[in-house]
Amino acid sequence: MVPALCVTLALMLALTGCGGSTDGAAPGGDPIGDRSADRVEPLGTTPEPRLPATVTSADGRKVTVRSAGRIVALTGSLSEIVFTLGLGRNVVARDITTTFQQAAKLPVVTRAHDVSAESVLSLHPDLVLADTSTGPAEALDQIRDAHVPVVVLPPAASLEDVGPRIDAVASALGVPAAGKALRKRTDRRIAAAGREARATDGGRKPRVAFLYLRGSASVYLLGGRDSGASSLLEAAGAVDAGKESGLKKDFTPITSEALATAAPDAILVMTKGLQSVGGVDGLLKIPGVAQTPAGRDRRVVSVDDGVLLTYGPRTDQVLTTLARRLHRTSK
Repeated sequence: MVPALCVTLALMLALTGCGGSTDGAAPGGDPIGDRSADRVEPLGTTPEPRLPATVTSADGRKVTVRSAGRIVALTGSLSEIVFTLGLGRNVVARDITTTFQQAAKLPVVTRAHDVSAESVLSLHPDLVLADTSTGPAEALDQIRDAHVPVVVLPPAASLEDVGPRIDAVASALGVPAAGKALRKRTDRRIAAAGREARATDGGRKPRVAFLYLRGSASVYLLGGRDSGASSLLEAAGAVDAGKESGLKKDFTPITSEALATAAPDAILVMTKGLQSVGGVDGLLKIPGVAQTPAGRDRRVVSVDDGVLLTYGPRTDQVLTTLARRLHRTSK
């Protein structure tokens, strides 16, 4: 995600992994909430990388990739793209935010939020993919010093970022044609999900507050303009209540006053975040939540941590899930 705090939060969620839906208004039953369906859908054919390829990394470096036989992707969203392009068999490790089933048995090369250079190098990778949230910088430098190409990609924070991110990963892997095919498929599915959302919103756009919750760390935050959720909410036929109430930063601590100003009709949370505060009943105990329209009506929508803000090949599923739940629970 673009905002620094949002990057940190995206990494924090991985400490508890991803799990099933605990949607307080309408439990379970959809592909995103159901852990058994937490899979990526590769393209029908396995591409053959055409290398070497030289790309410009987001950190300004020119990086030449000579082989993609052993890939390490250091964010869950990048791993998702590599697997969906059809090169999952070439991936030799994952970071802690990579939670979909096809990658579950790969060794983890991060400690909490931090990359372990030693663990990465022990797997003799040909290529490491990272984004600007990946750290520490010293670990990436250590990998580069071992003459392993490290391609850093810009983060994704909106629906508009999905296609360029797919293209960038495909170019680094030497499979631009597969990237074009995946981008076309993803664009088509996101467009279809958007049409469905518009068809079901009934002309009413509920105000939705995105709350980031980690009860074990006493972290309770309200998303603003730069939280990363606005693009999804707006495409799902909703209003980002935090953004609309004037919150210009990514996140701000939850207060009764901030929630009163946001006045959400519904609350969006990550599944593990909701679990961490004791479900909907625990959420309503956070000061100010019970007094909002959403709190009074218990309108809480949870979406799996591992996909909500990844902005990648499964974003259409997130958008469809979000729209269906929001409009199913609005009056």
